[in-house]
Amino acid sequence: MQKRISNLPFHDTPEQAGKLDEVIAGLKGQEGAVMPALHQAQEIYGYLPLEVQQKIAKGLNVPLEEVYGVSTFYSQFSLTPKGRNHISVCLGTACYVKGADKVLDRIQQKLGINPEECTEDGAFSLTACRCIGACGLAPVMTVNEDVYGRLVPEDVDGILAKYME
Repeated sequence: MQKRISNLPFHDTPEQAGKLDEVIAGLKGQEGAVMPALHQAQEIYGYLPLEVQQKIAKGLNVPLEEVYGVSTFYSQFSLTPKGRNHISVCLGTACYVKGADKVLDRIQQKLGINPEECTEDGAFSLTACRCIGACGLAPVMTVNEDVYGRLVPEDVDGILAKYME
């Protein structure tokens, strides 16, 4: 599954920019600095927007392609912001054959976002993932730390309503 770039504009604060500058200065000239720079940048911003990747590449004097390649290769890195409520829909085999794609479609319709996107108000983000280890409850979705199983598309509205307050 290809990672997407954020559908929302990037907003940087002076505090975040200062922290990233410190990270880059501390790693400049070190071999293999891209990975720790990306980890620390994601801690600062919560994700790795293109603007942050460009700053890391320039600051570490490495090609942007290298930074982007690392950030898209490793699953722990996200190129999109996470909402206050992060929804993940399992599309593993057990969930998929029991209708997870229809549950995902309903969430997309209700929130107006696609997987790896965040609502404009930052309330929800959506991920389509592979097996989360709850195959006996298929199809499954999580909202933050809450797990919902044996879903049908009609369950989605009621579940989302709990998080819309």
